[in-house]
Amino acid sequence: MKRVISTDDAPAAVGAYSQATTDGDILFTAGQIPLTPDGDLLDGEDIATQTAQSLDNVMAILEEAGASADDVLKMSVFMDDIADFDEMNETYEGYFGEEPPARSAVEVGALPKGVGVEIEAIASVRDGDAQPSESGVSDE
Repeated sequence: MKRVISTDDAPAAVGAYSQATTDGDILFTAGQIPLTPDGDLLDGEDIATQTAQSLDNVMAILEEAGASADDVLKMSVFMDDIADFDEMNETYEGYFGEEPPARSAVEVGALPKGVGVEIEAIASVRDGDAQPSESGVSDE
């Protein structure tokens, strides 16, 4: 059964999507842009700052689901300029340990709100292991 994950520690969904969904085994996050939970858009900041905020949003969603960076199986990074890859990657590396998840990083024509990066995750969560807060999970 699909469940929706939601947290106030990441930006609220601004369209017809959820911050994340899970079936109890796998969690899929929506793409996270450099938007703070308070609604401040960091589109004018360098790519390292934008990457950090996007990843902070992903990590907040994972935490709400009872998961962590160690549970991430796959990340997708969408960038408006692949020339920013090294700077993005340097920031990204700080979020994962010795065994980082699989990852794709691709250049796209444009991203929402004119940002430089959008990041999404697929993570393993087990209902028996994960204990998400009741306020952040709803049955669909």
